[in-house]
Amino acid sequence: MKRIFCSILAGSLLVLSLAGCQKESETLIPVTLNEVAHSIFYAPQYAAIELGYFEEEGIDLTLVNGNGADKVMSALISGDADIGFMGSEASIYTYAQGSEDYGVNFAQLTQRAGNFLVGRKPEADFKWENLIGTKVLGGRAGGCPRMM
Repeated sequence: MKRIFCSILAGSLLVLSLAGCQKESETLIPVTLNEVAHSIFYAPQYAAIELGYFEEEGIDLTLVNGNGADKVMSALISGDADIGFMGSEASIYTYAQGSEDYGVNFAQLTQRAGNFLVGRKPEADFKWENLIGTKVLGGRAGGCPRMM
């Protein structure tokens, strides 16, 4: 059974795992990374790409914007991507449908998520309980921010 590894930080793990390794040849290994969206939270990755760190570690990285977790998962399953940056929802849906070829996520690798709660009026003493009985727009149904 082929398993696909995907996560928001999988690419970073790849770079970290190769840090300090000596290249045995000048041939770069092609790796396609499909990200769910361009985001400021991926700034370290963008800097590593621009500064040539992937090439230094023997990786010829191709970055693709998937425009949604469902499209990232499709790219992983079809073999169009080697790594996907996305939340866990697409992997959960794929696994729940009984697929033998589903994504395996790395979770809780960061201390913070990139989600924000924004209100129309300032609340100096905000508590999460204040949301009870209110309507919260959380993105698309089934998406990671809304699931959380």
